[in-house]
Amino acid sequence: ATGEAKWQTAARAYTARLEPEKTNAGTHDMGFKLYTSFGTGYHLTQDAHYRAVLLEAARTLSTRFNPKIGAIRSWDHHRDLWGFPVIIDNMLNLELLFAATRLSGDSSFYKIAVAHANTTLHNHFRADYSSFHVVDYDSATGRVVKKTTHQGYADASAWARGQGWALYGYTMCYRETHNPTYLAQAEHVAGFILHHPNLPKDLVPYWDFNDPAIPHAPRDASAGAIIASGLLELSTYSKQGATYRRQASQLLDNLAKSYTAQPGTNGGFLLLHSTGHKPAGGEIDAPIIYADYYFMEALLRRQTLAAGRPLDM
Repeated sequence: ATGEAKWQTAARAYTARLEPEKTNAGTHDMGFKLYTSFGTGYHLTQDAHYRAVLLEAARTLSTRFNPKIGAIRSWDHHRDLWGFPVIIDNMLNLELLFAATRLSGDSSFYKIAVAHANTTLHNHFRADYSSFHVVDYDSATGRVVKKTTHQGYADASAWARGQGWALYGYTMCYRETHNPTYLAQAEHVAGFILHHPNLPKDLVPYWDFNDPAIPHAPRDASAGAIIASGLLELSTYSKQGATYRRQASQLLDNLAKSYTAQPGTNGGFLLLHSTGHKPAGGEIDAPIIYADYYFMEALLRRQTLAAGRPLDM
């Protein structure tokens, strides 16, 4: 964006610190951690080492896939609550697998990603296209045991960031597969978000669309940033693209105007007023690193589209 070499130098240094995560088989967050770092780095530099890290990370993530269920296990914790939990957030990790097939020619990564996307589409969504947070499966039979929440207000509520993950995830899956079912799902989720009666006028959602404390409930700027970035990409595929782009731009303008910190404050973070895990009392009205990541991504996407250029994925 700036052409200044100092940013690449800093990015390489911070990216290197994440490399040990490539063999961490105890988490599903390989895409969140390593595709956003090494994946972006490889895209910009074509560094062969970054490619190798991405492939090893994809192999590690693949070990969490259960073919009977057709999904990647999300968490290993709280084994007293779940047998094989899959959370809507996990959709974002599929981008690493799609990239691994492009980089290696090994279609097994692609097949796992598609299976997970299909299983999630079938089991995570309600009739109004809102998403549950957690779906628990029986590892032996592949059957759904229960549908619940962990970070949302209630099992039947629409946790705002989860809806953002769904929107972004199925938009990305359409990009990678050109499957019109994924495009339709992304459009349906966008409709749920943008037409929800509890969405504030500034489009920055409350942390959960169904919190009875609305309008006095906390906002979640991280959800807003994810939604804005997802809408901007979706705008390049959908017949409703002009509407999505306009609403994403309005959302970004409002984040920039009312949710950004003054320089030298907020611990160096850009965005204020995110909500991480309200039921546990964690990160309420706080800065969160992934809020800044998707905010910056959305700003760059808007800038690219405004210049008449295609998004550089």
